[in-house]
Amino acid sequence: MSDSVVLAATSVGTQRTLTLTLFIILVGVTLAITVWASRQTRSAADFYAGGRSFSGFQNGMAIGGDYMSAASFLGIAGIIALNGYDGFLYSIGFLVAWLVALLLVAELMRNSGRYTMADVLAFRMRQAPVRTAGSISTIIVSIFYLLAQMVGAGALVALLLGIKGGDTFLGMSAETAKIVTIALIGVLMIVYVTVGGMKGTTYVQIVKAFMLMIGALVLTLLVLAHYKFNLSSLLGEAAAKSGKTPPESFLQPGLRYGKEFAGNATATLASKLDLISLGLALVLGTAGLPHILIRFYTVPNAKAARKSVVWAIGLIGVFYLMTLALGFGAAALVGRSAIVAQDAAGNTAAPQLAQELGKRYLGGDFGGSLLLAIIAAVAFATILAVVAGLTLASSSSLAHDLYANVLRRGQTDERQEVVVARYSAFVIGAVAIVLGIFARNLNVAFLVALAFAIAASANLPAILFSLFWKRFNTRGATWGIYAGLISAVGVVLLSPIAWGGVSDARTPATLTAAQAKDCGVPQNSKEVSNATALFSCTTAAPIPLENPGLISIPIGFIFAALGAMSSKERDPDKYSELEARSLTGAGAH
Repeated sequence: MSDSVVLAATSVGTQRTLTLTLFIILVGVTLAITVWASRQTRSAADFYAGGRSFSGFQNGMAIGGDYMSAASFLGIAGIIALNGYDGFLYSIGFLVAWLVALLLVAELMRNSGRYTMADVLAFRMRQAPVRTAGSISTIIVSIFYLLAQMVGAGALVALLLGIKGGDTFLGMSAETAKIVTIALIGVLMIVYVTVGGMKGTTYVQIVKAFMLMIGALVLTLLVLAHYKFNLSSLLGEAAAKSGKTPPESFLQPGLRYGKEFAGNATATLASKLDLISLGLALVLGTAGLPHILIRFYTVPNAKAARKSVVWAIGLIGVFYLMTLALGFGAAALVGRSAIVAQDAAGNTAAPQLAQELGKRYLGGDFGGSLLLAIIAAVAFATILAVVAGLTLASSSSLAHDLYANVLRRGQTDERQEVVVARYSAFVIGAVAIVLGIFARNLNVAFLVALAFAIAASANLPAILFSLFWKRFNTRGATWGIYAGLISAVGVVLLSPIAWGGVSDARTPATLTAAQAKDCGVPQNSKEVSNATALFSCTTAAPIPLENPGLISIPIGFIFAALGAMSSKERDPDKYSELEARSLTGAGAH
């Protein structure tokens, strides 16, 4: 056996030892926090809203921890590394979205609701239909978001454990290791929610936000130091190693969105509209995300709700600026071919960057393994915190909206409600595990963009009309939610995502050799082997947009308005009460 083979095997062994050790420590710390929090959880308010005891700064950190998910750390870095300028559009959209949440939603939701999004929607309407619609929408949005976190966890595993093609670890191939990891993450998130509730979840998110910011800052500083803090040198080398022709196109718009197709005006228009569609979903989606909305209930008053959003904007803004260094740094120091060889969707670009920087600054393969293991632990902390928040939002809605207020019509006590919420967490976790296994090769930022589109289409119209329109009613809320939900999912099912489109960033479909040949895809293309296609790529997708927002968001608003105007249901007194509560906080729980 040659010396190089021995050294490689030693490096992989060291990497695996460090990774497993840090992961075990991380899980131990977060479980200890969860158990401690469980002793402080005595009522439904404690379980759902953390006793409304968190300060604006604490909640801002937790919101940042909830929002800066695997999509942010892994997916966006990967998209920028593979698509340059156009990849950064995700960062801009995710950040700008917080202005909508701050100005239109945060304070009013805190004053008007109690535990869930549907509390606000059902305040002046018939409980059963509105809470049912709100709960269904909450669960579907949360499931899409959960999938992204599960996929991110799976993408890390083969890299962390050093499993190459044909290799195994403990008898597991790379794909088997992904599946096992997805299942493990699912089990852990169930434990966090059922044991710790909102208090445990919040403290885990705060710890994770701190770890993520430190990890991203270290990588950013190391990347900039390598190029002597000369951004021009960094961007120049990233473009040179991007594999794009000409290289400067990597730093210009139009590489992924708004493409110009010579002689094909329809394709050019579709590409430009897809960019607008993505922007709408990202900017409007945050204000409709259930797991973000329930965070506003964890603070004692409206002032703290506003302050928490301001802290979150600052934290998230700094982080998304650092994604520039992570993405372009990965393109320059790791290179496109190495990123795609490890994960075609680009989800491992940031960890690969950490490994490369570790080799350069901390001393050879051991240094690379050490920094990779640390950043991987940060990524896993990110995933664990976000999936716990999503599972809590879904299980809370099932217990509080469907069970307590629809099935039992309010005739239940808080203890029963919390028990149902804990059982619901098992159901949500099981569904997320199964779906995560099937979606394990999709780009995580793209999956989150779909969740944002659904939230903006189904939830936001109902929320805004409930808060600001006196004539809004039950029919308007249910029509808006269901129309937005169905249209968003329907557009995705009729788009190139489901009909076998091929994308170097999202890589949405797996093509058989025969399909690839029919589609004109080179047989050695790395974009061929990805997620399961629902239909053959030989059939053109009925809707050319890969992002549904441009179609589904207007449909959600239009149907909400039509439903309200077609019904004679009115309750001006209830609206006046909701308006007073939302603006002053009078009577808020």
